[in-house]
Amino acid sequence: MRTFKASKKNRTDYTYHFLTGKSVTIIPDKVGDDWIATLHTDDDAIIDADRREKYHASVSYDACIGSDGASDFNKEKIKYMEDTAPDPLECIIEAIDEQEHTEKLERLKAAIQTLQPQQIDLIYKVFYAKRTNVDIAAEEGVTEAAIRKRLKKIYANLFKKLTTF
Repeated sequence: MRTFKASKKNRTDYTYHFLTGKSVTIIPDKVGDDWIATLHTDDDAIIDADRREKYHASVSYDACIGSDGASDFNKEKIKYMEDTAPDPLECIIEAIDEQEHTEKLERLKAAIQTLQPQQIDLIYKVFYAKRTNVDIAAEEGVTEAAIRKRLKKIYANLFKKLTTF
């Protein structure tokens, strides 16, 4: 394929080759000036588009494959052609996951608010203050097993409320 434009006065005829092996030659004297103007415009557009593509893409797909097709694929060059735009499907899935996570947190907060004040305080000490069962038990003057039983009861209560919401 040509990579340059011939001046309009040097464009004497147009030969088009088809995949079937046939070719057609169009001579300006035998067709109208409209056809010739259209052919000039189309040829110029194709050459300009090819030029822009080569200018903008530092590596073309053709440069990445070997002469025998894909057997000599150049991975160093192909990385420049990688599409780094985020996948729209992944963005939708992330948004859904984030929305579901937010909804679950809201339901959990609502379920916690239905607990008794002592149970809410115990949840706060375990999850927000990051205190151990032994530490909480020593503070309240009970055994560590008592704290475990209370937490087990709270978890069962929250599970029941979260599954019925």
